[in-house]
Amino acid sequence: MRLLDLRIGMCAAILLLGVTAGTARADTPAAAAPAPDPAAPVAGGSAPHTAGWALKPTGSTSRFRGLAAVSRTAAWVAGSKGTVLRTRDGGRTWKDVSPPAAVAEGLELRDIEAFDERRAVALSIGEGEASRVLRTEDGGATWTETFRNPDPRAFYDCLTFFDARHGLAMSDPVDGKFRILSTSDGGRSWRVLPATGMPEALPGEAGFAASGQCLVSAGPRDVWLATGGAATARILHSADRGLTWRIAESTVPAGDPARGVFALAFQDRTRGLAVGGDYRTGQPSPQAAAVSSDAGRTWRPAATPPPAYRSGAAWYPYSRGTAFAVGPTGTDLTTDAGRTWRPLDAGSFDTVDCAADAGCWAAGEQGRVARLERR
Repeated sequence: MRLLDLRIGMCAAILLLGVTAGTARADTPAAAAPAPDPAAPVAGGSAPHTAGWALKPTGSTSRFRGLAAVSRTAAWVAGSKGTVLRTRDGGRTWKDVSPPAAVAEGLELRDIEAFDERRAVALSIGEGEASRVLRTEDGGATWTETFRNPDPRAFYDCLTFFDARHGLAMSDPVDGKFRILSTSDGGRSWRVLPATGMPEALPGEAGFAASGQCLVSAGPRDVWLATGGAATARILHSADRGLTWRIAESTVPAGDPARGVFALAFQDRTRGLAVGGDYRTGQPSPQAAAVSSDAGRTWRPAATPPPAYRSGAAWYPYSRGTAFAVGPTGTDLTTDAGRTWRPLDAGSFDTVDCAADAGCWAAGEQGRVARLERR
């Protein structure tokens, strides 16, 4: 849509999320030897008594809606003004690895998917040729443009990867159907999939390029697509890497171009979360979260949803029931797999992502990036 702007069975019920401000400059290494990683998982099956977002100054004023958590020490962010940053030391320092052409043209990079510290694929959004895919194999030292949208009617919003080779990107409807782009070589080349297995879109229906999470995958073949803007906010599921899709209605309100499901998160191929609402400042967002336990066939509303619009969501890898939802007005935590949410922090973030080693990161406006750490 045209929206430019932690198994080990840990108990996570006593996570208390708060923001602590980092002090080192983004481009200056810390003078002292690094302390033990405060975000390391706790051994013995018990959770930290407290944890919180520790800000990691980036030195940038870009808005980072694209985020890829590689580990507790490594992450990529992508955002406005064609900016891409990467850290390999837990956010103490950030390296500007922006694609020069993206900077020169001021591209809006709204999604980035990373395979490791050196390989990543980024998506810029916009009508026609503004929608592009860029790939790096050397940590951002060089980038290759691997796709440029030739169709002025298409507007790509999000991308996802099943593994290091197979991935998809999605565009708002063209000729009445969402368009799906596919790669089988790690993003080096792309092809538009046939539209025969895609249901008809509703009038006004589209995706939201708000956090890189309107298209998400789990396992080798399952993928989900979130929509809004139409009379109903829907979630589409494909079990064959985007060839055929099945529709489910979510319980997140729509009925307006600014309302719908903005982000999805699936812990596995059956357990999913949906968050969204109305992105306009000051507008109410009731029932802004939903849950599914059947691969997205059906959705039920959260009994206690987040209190406001949320644009990003992520599961905490070391707990079956813990996840985060973020938005411009704060972060919320669930410890019962999305049935109830409670506000934990008022800091602004657009997107959140957790790596397999429990390295959780959040990013947003004015260069804000943070990592989840013990306090």
